[in-house]
Amino acid sequence: MTLRHPASRGGDKRGRFAELAQKSSHFTSSPAFFVSCLALIALFIGVHLAHLSLETQLLVGDLMTAVTLLLLALLKNSELRAEHAIQRKLDALAAALLEAREGGSSKAAEDLRKAIRMEGET
Repeated sequence: MTLRHPASRGGDKRGRFAELAQKSSHFTSSPAFFVSCLALIALFIGVHLAHLSLETQLLVGDLMTAVTLLLLALLKNSELRAEHAIQRKLDALAAALLEAREGGSSKAAEDLRKAIRMEGET
């Protein structure tokens, strides 16, 4: 287990968790997931209105809690990745501007070109 920033783990290569988090983020922002959440809420309401057993009510409530915790973890992961990508772009932009002001080599400009293409990495 590592406590490093999620976006800086594993270098430029994405790990299995990063791929899973990205696919999960795409799914959770889809209409299919929204409909699934509506169905879960309808199930929750239906279980309570039908006065089913306490065990069934607890099971449905626990299911909703689990979905909430997973969404929270995905949201935080996406937030940290976006923050890191923005910071890398700002760093590349600042280095390129400083280099242009000082008349240096084009390494910072090349880094800036690479940073601008990072939209797909967040």
